[in-house]
Amino acid sequence: MPTVAILVFPGVQALDVSGPLDVFAEANRFLPYEQHYQLEVLATEHGPIRCSNGLSIIAHRHYSEAPEAFDLLLVAGGPELPRMPRDEELLSWLRGSAMRAKKFGAICNGVFLLAHTGLLDDKQVTTHWNDAPGLAVMFPRIKVDADRIFLQDGNLYTSAGVTAGIDLSLYLLSNDVGPEVSLNVAKRLVVFLQRRGGQSQFSPYLTPYVEETSAASIAQQYVLAHLAEELTVENLASVVAMSPRNFARVFVRDTKITPADFIESARLDAARALLEATSDPLKVVAYRCGFSNANQMRQVFVKRLGVTAMQYRAHFAGFQTR
Repeated sequence: MPTVAILVFPGVQALDVSGPLDVFAEANRFLPYEQHYQLEVLATEHGPIRCSNGLSIIAHRHYSEAPEAFDLLLVAGGPELPRMPRDEELLSWLRGSAMRAKKFGAICNGVFLLAHTGLLDDKQVTTHWNDAPGLAVMFPRIKVDADRIFLQDGNLYTSAGVTAGIDLSLYLLSNDVGPEVSLNVAKRLVVFLQRRGGQSQFSPYLTPYVEETSAASIAQQYVLAHLAEELTVENLASVVAMSPRNFARVFVRDTKITPADFIESARLDAARALLEATSDPLKVVAYRCGFSNANQMRQVFVKRLGVTAMQYRAHFAGFQTR
């Protein structure tokens, strides 16, 4: 029987634990007994573990009492995990257990705990979009992809935040026993078998800002106020009384992106807001945000977010659609 273990700690995110556990527990409904997953919750402390939402859980055992090896070992995440003090005894156990496991990984920012073991150096991982920059700074040898729902690098598996642990678990299940069981579990849990797009569609608007009085900031504010108009480097340069060439150089220096990229990002942000808050037809949204037509807007959504404008609206619209 395959064994799955999840490591928890005080302040753990409850869904990081219950989501993956439910995937494998539901899978047992569709599998013969000899293929049933054996689930273990391991704790870093003895006694009840209080989750970040106040829920208390009782682990099956302390990590030091765990069996020699697991088929899959996952580290859950939690809001305060990146700032937790190092525990060398725990890290030593985690390093050895992960190396002995057939597969190992982390849910959400549980990747920080794994990163401290050194096993992720030169590996490609993902985590919650809000924690990705800090992970990259703290562990410069790790290759952080901030826009993936989940990611595999060899026998290492990492996922984005919270519910993405379910996506990862469904993927692992499909690899283990086939897509039919994984699909049946997804249906029972009423979740997507495979979500479209990456984390960018869930993160705050991506438009960057700079010092308010700078030429770049003045140009940015002009863009935001005139999205439906034709916007070129020449137009923006005239707004700040600079030559187009010098303006483009200064803008890139101060914002780290080109004027064209900023304009596209600003139009995308505005379209997202309209798609979430209104029932306007796509062509109207495209016009109001400065896209030449709905198809161009669709292409930008796919390029930047991995979903079409229509799919984005279906996921995030705050009004009732028919």
